Amino acid sequence: MANRLKDATSPYLLQHADNPVDWWPWSDEAFAEARRRDVPVLLSVGYAACHWCHVMAHESFEDPGTAAFVNDRLVAIKVDREERPDVDDVYMTATQAMTGQGGWPMTVFLTPDREPFFCGTYFPRDNFRRLIDAVTQAWTTERDKVQEQARYVAEVLAGNAAATARTLREAAGPLAVLNDLDDGAAAQALADLTAAAVTGLAGDFDPVHAGFGGAPKFPPSMACEFLLRHYERTGDAQARELAERTLDAMARGGMYDQLGGGFARYSVDAAWVVPHFEKMLYDNALLARVYAHQWRRTGSELARRVAEETCDWMLRELRTQEGGLASSLDADSEGEEGKFYVWSPAELTAVLGPEDGAYAAEVFAVTEPGTFEHGRSVLQRRADPADPGRFAAVRAALAAAREQRTRPGRDDKVVAAWNGMAIAALAEAGLLLGRDDLITAATGVAELLERVHLTGGQLARSSRDGVAGPGAGVLDDYACVADGLLALSGVTGDARWLTRAGELLDVVLTSFADGDGGFFDTAAGAERLIYRPADPADNATPSGTFAASGALLSYGALTGSARPREAALAALAVVPALAGRYPRAAGSGLSVAEAVLAGPAEIAVVGPAGDERTRDLLRTALAAATPGAVLAVGDGAGPDGADPDGADPDGADPDRATVPLLAGRGLVDGAPAAYVCRNFACQLPVTDPAALRTVLARG
Repeated sequence: MANRLKDATSPYLLQHADNPVDWWPWSDEAFAEARRRDVPVLLSVGYAACHWCHVMAHESFEDPGTAAFVNDRLVAIKVDREERPDVDDVYMTATQAMTGQGGWPMTVFLTPDREPFFCGTYFPRDNFRRLIDAVTQAWTTERDKVQEQARYVAEVLAGNAAATARTLREAAGPLAVLNDLDDGAAAQALADLTAAAVTGLAGDFDPVHAGFGGAPKFPPSMACEFLLRHYERTGDAQARELAERTLDAMARGGMYDQLGGGFARYSVDAAWVVPHFEKMLYDNALLARVYAHQWRRTGSELARRVAEETCDWMLRELRTQEGGLASSLDADSEGEEGKFYVWSPAELTAVLGPEDGAYAAEVFAVTEPGTFEHGRSVLQRRADPADPGRFAAVRAALAAAREQRTRPGRDDKVVAAWNGMAIAALAEAGLLLGRDDLITAATGVAELLERVHLTGGQLARSSRDGVAGPGAGVLDDYACVADGLLALSGVTGDARWLTRAGELLDVVLTSFADGDGGFFDTAAGAERLIYRPADPADNATPSGTFAASGALLSYGALTGSARPREAALAALAVVPALAGRYPRAAGSGLSVAEAVLAGPAEIAVVGPAGDERTRDLLRTALAAATPGAVLAVGDGAGPDGADPDGADPDGADPDRATVPLLAGRGLVDGAPAAYVCRNFACQLPVTDPAALRTVLARG
């Protein structure tokens, strides 16, 4: 049997490379083999940190008898959902439509024409074998009926995808042609929309435990970012309370790793006590940025600590040898979910002794019955300790002891979109917290993406060990990387990242646009699936549509170009319908709307790079900025070594772009200065951080 997965760049596929199942990667050759053998296709989709994926693998895919059953009757295809989000999206939509629910592992039976006719998720081994028997019997005895059903499902999915985008736009009202906020009616409609979304989120708020909805509770990163931005713009105390209570509850509960930092994927209960223990880069990148924004606006020391610890966790646990950030840590250790993270009172005493062991049990809410399984508890930190020194010593001792345990596995695949999110978080947190090492790390991530993922203007979705994976970048890859590079350019003053962001956004506008103001999730030249996905709603990460809208708005503000701004505004036409029904699914779009309503402000800081006065102005600009503000920094002698009229001097690096926002902005009486602008019309420059705060506070 050929081992077709042995050279994969996906750790998830490599986990299955030695299975007795005769796996194929997603490929034309696999479907051609199904046609040649005249058998259905088993499509199994998961990811490396997925607990139930491991369970099904151990029960079925590693079992020789079950594997023989699969190999005899099917062509089996294994897909990493993180490497091929387009394939995952299409067939997860089918799974949810046919079963009313979804999840991973996703188990789908297809015709050789890639059309689904039966879908599900996890199946225990005996059920799985019975299912294969039923599917293959139907394929043999009722072929016409099976194929007719599969064609119908594919047609309905394609029709629904097109109709959904159309229906969402039709509900936009005065925002359907949002292209000029000087139009008072459009501006008022957008402001009313954001206010109504706060009310909608308040109606879904858990007044006891905070967060939104019931168990399981996922981190509402995009909703919290919107609420903070709305509070920044309007002073709405309710928006601040919803965000702060949610962020504080997550940080003090079991979903946050109280010893090592970093957030688990979600809480299985409503009180944020017991997490699903896998840790994803995207959650932590989004949350690090949100907590940094919470701290800059409210002064919460808890938010500052969590932002800094989360950034440190990303770099300590996920940084790869090539400078990128790995995708995730597994939920399991030694075959048990959460074993690395949980403690019993006896284990605390064994490490700390009786007195400190009892103290640790109290401050971390470790009980004899346990809050998890087998009398063990997930560490919580519901209040700040009265004796910080003692607490720090106990925490350090437990962290050191935990390092002797078997660590969870790591998926060291580098995903472009998630690394783009991390660039933005690390760059902004580094500036706000005075941590140059975080900014240096963000630059290293950007350089890895530029070196490995970006070829001829096209972005690869993933890489591993410095080798690009087979999947083409999708919309959120282009958009999130562009957004990260724009943030990095503003923090470092390196206009090379503005250039790269512009190149990526050019691809967004030319290859992803749907012609009606929205975006497809796959590029025009991407592999054709049974339909072209275009989902504008947020999920665990910002939707590609809203991520693109935000990046385009920022790029337009930095460059003065009308086309990106117009495209950003057009993409927001789907927000009213989404936010009206389910505001959590539109959090990132509402965040962009807040930036639109705030200007966004354009802040140019000029001064020598090594001058602490320049750094103080830049840090103040980011800390006091209105929602969605963009930053540009230069030395005051012309943008990136260029003359103020934009002409490059002899010897200038042709790969380094000028930043239009910096053109003509110079020092003031020899001192670093900050210019606050909107639509490239600037107020008088200021040289003092306090004066800059005053200018920004005036809006």
